Amino acid sequence: MSHQEPAGHPGDPPGADETPLTSRGTGSAGPFLLPWAIFLARVHLGLMFFMPGVWRVFRIGPLEHARRFFVEPYAETFLPEWTLWVAGTTIPFLELLAGALLLIGLWRRSALIALGLELAVITFGHLLAEPLFAFHSHVLPRLVLLLFLMVVPLAQDRWALDAKRRAGG
Repeated sequence: MSHQEPAGHPGDPPGADETPLTSRGTGSAGPFLLPWAIFLARVHLGLMFFMPGVWRVFRIGPLEHARRFFVEPYAETFLPEWTLWVAGTTIPFLELLAGALLLIGLWRRSALIALGLELAVITFGHLLAEPLFAFHSHVLPRLVLLLFLMVVPLAQDRWALDAKRRAGG
């Protein structure tokens, strides 16, 4: 008689591969992989915004960021100069704060909405400057992770501070 390994991955709980993918199920890995997928998506997206925010706020500074990436490139457009200064100086702080909130899993809904709106502003600006902007290289990876995190159940994000607050400790 030969020994046969159970289906699934080493370390999976028994029956983990038997749960169908439904609105209540979590796919072929059962309840194990969905929290990990949410955690990894949240951390990756958080880093994709937090690290540029750090660079923009602490390395080049918000005013230089606004001048270099907003005011000068869009000076000849219909956009009022004051809006370019406001957007260019605000976005570094938004990325820094919302990225940090995602990394620790605090106020995730607010952070995701703020970053989604920022992506819309960035996409508009890039398309205004270059109508055939390579959307897939900068915006799309962030947007995919953001939309995934917006539609998965927040309760499944076990390692977020929001989950700890909800649990009372």
